[in-house]
Amino acid sequence: MERRSAGVPQPIAEGWPGAAPLESVEEMRQALAGADYLADRALATVAYLGLRLQRPILLEGEAGVGKTELAKAMASVLGAPLVRLQCYEGIDVSQALYEWNHPRQLLAIRQHEAGGAREPDLFGPDFLIRRPLLQALDPPDGRRCVLLIDELDRSDDEFEAFLLEMLSDWQATIPELGTLRAERPPLVVCTSNRTREVHDALKRRCLFHWIGYPGPAEELAIVRLRLPWVAPGLAQQIVAFVQRLRHLELFKLPGVAETLDWAASLVALEQDSLSPEVVSATLGSLLKYQEDLAALSDHRLQELVAEAAFAG
Repeated sequence: MERRSAGVPQPIAEGWPGAAPLESVEEMRQALAGADYLADRALATVAYLGLRLQRPILLEGEAGVGKTELAKAMASVLGAPLVRLQCYEGIDVSQALYEWNHPRQLLAIRQHEAGGAREPDLFGPDFLIRRPLLQALDPPDGRRCVLLIDELDRSDDEFEAFLLEMLSDWQATIPELGTLRAERPPLVVCTSNRTREVHDALKRRCLFHWIGYPGPAEELAIVRLRLPWVAPGLAQQIVAFVQRLRHLELFKLPGVAETLDWAASLVALEQDSLSPEVVSATLGSLLKYQEDLAALSDHRLQELVAEAAFAG
């Protein structure tokens, strides 16, 4: 793979079918909005630079604030496939990069022993099972992709160390085949809910951005964009209620994803305004822990509904 000087920005359109008009941060922001993702200028800047500089992006924040959705929106904007690696405790190379197709290898050996086939190259590309990281580095169809490494904080230190080679040099080593280098590096988006700290060595290789909870105006705009069929008055009440709920001492505050789920639930129940009865019955769309549900007394719930109704 030909490496350019780190100080020379890469043309954004290079290898990205949908990226030709993205020549500024504002155009990136508008393109993301066209993919139903509202980004503030800081987040749009990180997305733009990730493309322009071919740098991985590390997004941290609470669950449900839109980290994963940004990767999906970027794939839509770029007209590129999304390859997703979901991290979990104990993930290793065989789940993330590659493994050998042992049943097929055994079958090839038996066919050769029976005289029905030539001696197989058991550790050649034909017997390689490509996992997400290898699909992104060396795509079979040659299409540049967006690689989402989701919930990186759920993996362990060894897996993080394994990722360093790829994120530094866009390459991975398979002992039987050698080092594979990306001709057209993917756009890498790593997400973390910060259940543990991601190590500095990996952070240094990434452009970092923290996504917090949106303010009232921003969250209302998201609801209207993603769920345009929600009545304006109801949307305002929903956002006002959730905004107030986030000021309470709860184990897990609701994210934007929960706001959208709750709004869709209320529409499905044909509600045009909030009431204590309906909110109490649907609160499981917002709060996911019994301790949080129990902490919200009937009196406090009625107060929140009244305040939200006034705001709407």
